[in-house]
Amino acid sequence: MLNNKKFSWESYNKAPIVGIIRGQSLEVTLEIAKVYLAAGFYTIEVTMNTPEVEKIISTLRIEFPELNVGAGTVCNLKDLEKAVKAGSQFIVTPIIDEEIIKSCVSKEIPIFPGAFTPSEIYKAWSLGASAVKVFPATQLGVAYIKDVLGPLDTIKLLPTGGVSKENIKSFFDVGVVGVGMGSSLLDKHLIKNKDFEGLQNHFKSIKGEIENYIK
Repeated sequence: MLNNKKFSWESYNKAPIVGIIRGQSLEVTLEIAKVYLAAGFYTIEVTMNTPEVEKIISTLRIEFPELNVGAGTVCNLKDLEKAVKAGSQFIVTPIIDEEIIKSCVSKEIPIFPGAFTPSEIYKAWSLGASAVKVFPATQLGVAYIKDVLGPLDTIKLLPTGGVSKENIKSFFDVGVVGVGMGSSLLDKHLIKNKDFEGLQNHFKSIKGEIENYIK
């Protein structure tokens, strides 16, 4: 049975990385979650285009109550309704959809909408975003994030797409509130070979890169 626990910012801040799971089975996702938590990570997102996403989200909520479990790639109100019903504690979108943002704000569910230009970023924030997912961050990189945070320094940015172990520190150097990481965090080769011990070590090495930035 699902508990009523809300998103924990305290847990998020212990490791300000959103791990993005896309296209994995329930069985594999549970193995990932086990080593994810053991490595000191607490916030995980399952994309809505993952098969059996609702079952995966609800099972993660039950099996790993310490985790913040959210839904990603939420692009319409129908997806939002499914995600919330499954027990999602936060919502991530690749786009700005005013109805989704306002609905999450009214439900007091943290929402990280995707935006790219300064105007989009400011609009998402003004609508009530908990943090703005700058996507795709790989296109313009750290210099772009730094430039945006010059005039928009009160906005919490969560760059996603292109963040890796090699560059993660540079994003935190310029003042992001966290990052979203998919394949660079959830190493496909290690997962395919079911090397979950290796995956845990990989997680730990990435967390080690940002230890000085953890509150």
